[in-house]
Amino acid sequence: MEDLEAIRPEERAVFSAEKMGKATLFRSDRMLVGLNCFEPGQEHSLHAHAGMDKVYHVLSGSGRFLLEGREIPMGAGQMLIAPEGIAHGIRNDADERLIVLAILAPAPG
Repeated sequence: MEDLEAIRPEERAVFSAEKMGKATLFRSDRMLVGLNCFEPGQEHSLHAHAGMDKVYHVLSGSGRFLLEGREIPMGAGQMLIAPEGIAHGIRNDADERLIVLAILAPAPG
């Protein structure tokens, strides 16, 4: 089963000139693990999830994470948690690509 192998998430990054790229690394009813991939200037607009928590971990690059009306600068190795119902988003305001590991629990329907 491929899901049980060690991987380097960055190698599965998907980028698009039109919008944020997404790649699913693992999915079950209990959890979704994926990548959010941003070219410079791209963003994932402010949104919230009912009944779902989200963990963001920056794998490479840097950007601004929007959380409850605040802008939090984050770079590689940093993590942020967006609890259920809290508005959050990401903006790549740097000159390099941004790759963020996103873990959602439970997985979206």
